[in-house]
Amino acid sequence: MTESSISLNTCILILKEHHLLKSSAVQDAVPTKLDYISYDSRDIKTNTLFFCKGQAFRPTYLSMAKDNGAVCYVAEQPYPEGKGMHALIVRDVSKAMALLSAAFYNFPQDDLYVVAFTGTKGKTTSAYFLKGMLDEVNGGRTALISSVDDVVGPNPEDRFKSSLTTPESLDLFRDMRTAVDNGMTHLVMEVSSQAYKKNRVFGLTYDLGFFLNITPDHIGPNEHPNFADYLHCKLQLMVNSRKCIINAMTDHFDKVYAAATTTTNPDSIYLFADNKFENPNLEKTIDFRFESIETDMAETKFKLYCESEMAKKLPIAGEYTLQMIGDFNEINGTAAIIGAGLAGEDYQEAAKGIRHVTIPGRMETLPSDNHGTVVVDYAHNKASMMALMGFMKKEFNNPKIIVVVGAPGDKGVSRRPGFSESLSAYADKAFLTTDDPGFEDPKDIADEINAGIDHSKVDVTIELDREKAIHDAIAMAGKNDIVLICGKGADPYQKIRGVDTPYPTDIKVAEKVIKDLEGDQD
Repeated sequence: MTESSISLNTCILILKEHHLLKSSAVQDAVPTKLDYISYDSRDIKTNTLFFCKGQAFRPTYLSMAKDNGAVCYVAEQPYPEGKGMHALIVRDVSKAMALLSAAFYNFPQDDLYVVAFTGTKGKTTSAYFLKGMLDEVNGGRTALISSVDDVVGPNPEDRFKSSLTTPESLDLFRDMRTAVDNGMTHLVMEVSSQAYKKNRVFGLTYDLGFFLNITPDHIGPNEHPNFADYLHCKLQLMVNSRKCIINAMTDHFDKVYAAATTTTNPDSIYLFADNKFENPNLEKTIDFRFESIETDMAETKFKLYCESEMAKKLPIAGEYTLQMIGDFNEINGTAAIIGAGLAGEDYQEAAKGIRHVTIPGRMETLPSDNHGTVVVDYAHNKASMMALMGFMKKEFNNPKIIVVVGAPGDKGVSRRPGFSESLSAYADKAFLTTDDPGFEDPKDIADEINAGIDHSKVDVTIELDREKAIHDAIAMAGKNDIVLICGKGADPYQKIRGVDTPYPTDIKVAEKVIKDLEGDQD
């Protein structure tokens, strides 16, 4: 990896330029060349620049960092524990960390074609679709930052499970620098609302920015105070993208389009929708349309049309096949194909690249002989649950739908009534279970969801052992039933009282249940 460093004077200049520096204290006898940066007092090297950040920060962490070799700290107030260190006192430490991290790692975004997706649902799928298409033409040199895996190079050790949808700014810029050093040319990333709320992408500009959809989510004590704040954070992606691609069917479209036009010429804003969508009030014509051809439990086929003169400059019109079911994936696929076109691909390359993309924990389908079709999906809010169950009802002749689902603790509290509503709308049987309860009692979470369900429509069982809930759901399913295991996707752990407790993953549990129930029938 490229050796990185930054001088104290450069830090001061950057902070002054962005009006973040309140005061600085420079110690004559202390080195001013900073060879490492960290916000973790356990991860310190000689001549480290240390950020005092986060609600959990304690002054004792600064003492530990100093003892371990930190020579400069950045904080929103001076600390006696930092005596003898250089001190940079700033108005906002999270913004300061983003700017200084980018500079420390020598602005890796300048060496990558950076594409970002935001939306309440569909970010991961769209990102994987686009990575598959870009890899087709750049020899597998597409980096990925997603809520499932992060990929920073071509080798197996360069792929690892992500801990946040969008990493902390320091980790993000470090991973981008690693990707550049590993020869990656493109980066596809998911950008969460929290990424803007917490300034993880502060100062970052994207070559392409996608807005997929918006519905109320992530509203609660540890997240967004209200929907207006959630929407505001999502809109920042449009403000910070050179070209904007928007799903014209999204709620609050007018606000999304207005945000895009604040910094982007309308000639660099692209709209897409399905072939039936009409809105006479749109200021701009729809550039791309897609039309469903057919879908089954194995794949989805749809056609993409280039409608406007702007769109016709991209040679991407034609028929596409996805190895993922769900009509909602046509939206994600269309967005990604437009991204591939804007990155220079043609129809043949895009169609080949997207054809066999699969995503761990996204619409993973397990057929069985006598216990229906089992689908594992990350659906974890009202919008994605409604889309998933609505698709199953429509496509498979009104099957009995059995759902295994829970809600995480400590966050996404606003999702729980949405689970109740979606289950009441479509489910025949619900197993309410445990999903990353955190520091909450999982029984309380299940009771909260259960209280909002219409029990005249849905039979409910509360089974807090997730593996047993999955077993019981599949065991009761008939040949033509659909079992939906929602929320965890491919997560190999459950977050319980601050500990990532190992968990086999929903797909492995389901595979074992089917094998145990039906035996090896090869």
